[in-house]
Amino acid sequence: MKKFVALLLAMTFVFTLAASVALADQTTVHFFHRWPNEPKHSYLNALVEKFEAENPDIDVVVDCVLNDSYKEKIRVQVSSDNLPDIFFTWSGAFGENLTKSGRVLALDDVIAADPEWAAKVVESQWGPFNYDGKQYGAPWSMDGKAFFYNVDVFNELGLTVPTTMEELYAVCETLMENGYDEPISVGFSMAWSVSHYMGTLCQRVVDPEVLAKDYAGEGDFTDPGYIDALNVFKTLGKYMTADPCSIDHEFARNAFIAGISPICYMQLAELSYAKEAEFELGFFNFPAVEGGKGDPGQLTGAPQGFMISALAEPEVQEAAIKLMKYIISQPSGYDLIAQTGEISCVYGAWDETNCTPKQLEAIDLILSATDSTQWQDCATDAAIANAFMSGGQLLLTGDMTAEEVMASVQAAAAGLKK
Repeated sequence: MKKFVALLLAMTFVFTLAASVALADQTTVHFFHRWPNEPKHSYLNALVEKFEAENPDIDVVVDCVLNDSYKEKIRVQVSSDNLPDIFFTWSGAFGENLTKSGRVLALDDVIAADPEWAAKVVESQWGPFNYDGKQYGAPWSMDGKAFFYNVDVFNELGLTVPTTMEELYAVCETLMENGYDEPISVGFSMAWSVSHYMGTLCQRVVDPEVLAKDYAGEGDFTDPGYIDALNVFKTLGKYMTADPCSIDHEFARNAFIAGISPICYMQLAELSYAKEAEFELGFFNFPAVEGGKGDPGQLTGAPQGFMISALAEPEVQEAAIKLMKYIISQPSGYDLIAQTGEISCVYGAWDETNCTPKQLEAIDLILSATDSTQWQDCATDAAIANAFMSGGQLLLTGDMTAEEVMASVQAAAAGLKK
């Protein structure tokens, strides 16, 4: 009996020692993202668990906070040496500002070493993460913003999809004449939802060279096209939800799905929510603005992706890159669409088995756009974006004029040059 107990103790010691050695051999990767909410929270947790099971030598430690908090936290982390090994990022100026710290790894060598993986990502989605000729971010999901509309109501009233702003005004007038007091459902209590309108209108109206220069911090935002864009936004306000700055986008989306308002400007990824609608659903790109100098074929929306810390030890960096490729892959992309409605950037991740016909139509809309218009709050400095967003809210409430909004934007731009 004593020999048996001794044998058990010896075996236990061996197994414990082996487990300790295995843990010691593990590489720990810190992964930071912005989805503590569903459905992406569960999706990413399951993906990480599957990755760890297939890579027992890698331990992934996950941290996540909501959207606005994430923006602030990642900015602080990237300015210090306490940077996550792999982390979420928006494209455009937001991602570019992170790279200016010198703490973000350029991925050109990673792409060159694995061209097969890189080729599986939709080509147009790489560009928004390319800064000064280097590829700093890898695209994960792509999206676009479009006007969703109630096809049944349009058919009943003999309305056609508007292609110009004047046509959209006419559609809204007809809807109001037929009992729809608030044709366009909006919720602007959260400033980002304002930027989606403001950014699109600035792109449609302002000369693209001027816009690019201003957004890059090299201009002064004095082009009269901005005033025109803001006045279009104010005119649209006549057809929007009453007191729109008192409700959020989710409330507005639900009002559209419930059939209260026949139109709502939504992200294509929100199709997963709109499936609850009891009417036929359609969508169209933001109409052209008469006299505008921008390309009306562009679609507002930009890829989201991931970056890798340049400070991580080589073995940690290698593990983080492995996780990034795992996330940005056909199998993971397939589940991304099926489970969350988010559209993967990976070719082959979508088909009729995991997408509705409307989702496939949305993907076609993204791929057929002449170019992507960056989200305004990611396309330029936060101070300028905030001036546009808060100004847009006050423009609708009547507390600022278009001229006053642009004066605040110009002041913000000037302040960055001091």
